[in-house]
Amino acid sequence: MPSWIGQAIKRGILTSRFPRGPGSEDELPETSRPPVLSPTSDPLPTLTRATGDCPTGAIDPDGLHHGKCVRCARCTRKGFVFAGPAHPCADSREGLYAPGGGPLPEHRNASPLAPLGRSLQLFLVDAGSCLACNLEVLALANPYYDSSRLGITFVNSPHHADVLVVVGIPTDPLLGPLRRAYEALPGPKAVLAVGACALEGGIFRGNPGTRAPLSDTVPVDLFVPGCPPTPLDILQGVLTLAGRANRLPEVHP
Repeated sequence: MPSWIGQAIKRGILTSRFPRGPGSEDELPETSRPPVLSPTSDPLPTLTRATGDCPTGAIDPDGLHHGKCVRCARCTRKGFVFAGPAHPCADSREGLYAPGGGPLPEHRNASPLAPLGRSLQLFLVDAGSCLACNLEVLALANPYYDSSRLGITFVNSPHHADVLVVVGIPTDPLLGPLRRAYEALPGPKAVLAVGACALEGGIFRGNPGTRAPLSDTVPVDLFVPGCPPTPLDILQGVLTLAGRANRLPEVHP
């Protein structure tokens, strides 16, 4: 008997408890949490020192933009710690800016697909990613995260989808297909922007042939920051679009 079959029989079926319970430590690595100022840090000098070290301009003397943050950890040398609330998201890019470098407030308001009930179909578009966000999105379909248990499945055509999930910084050759994919979704529909590249361009912003942010190409209903976000971050975003996050138990560890 192959060893992997023996291990599966011994362990039994393992599926994430999220969203009925908090994610495990393995599901929530340190950098899955947004950086925030350490409680012992003085905000103004800490933000000023960290501004020059931030490779994507996420930090300025007045605060931190989580949509631009790629979780490189350089700011941890200047007084930041990865201790913000798990699964951040916002229905506007401005909603990801934290004045003073503090934590973002919990956001669960965007629910344009609430009339559809519990079943949602996702269509994934890679507009120009490094594949990191792509892999985290597709992980939702594996046996561990098993998004189908929640009525959330992936489809192969935008004509059959409720949510357009976009990863990567939009590149010139993909602008047309991206717009056509959005137009092909039947209403009601929503767009979920996943990862720093889709939100603000990430480390690729300003390169020739790229067009950031995604919201300049198609309307975005919810932004999920991270580089890359974890599968639980993305799943929380989908549930928020469906209005289901408001009806679930507390998900933060």
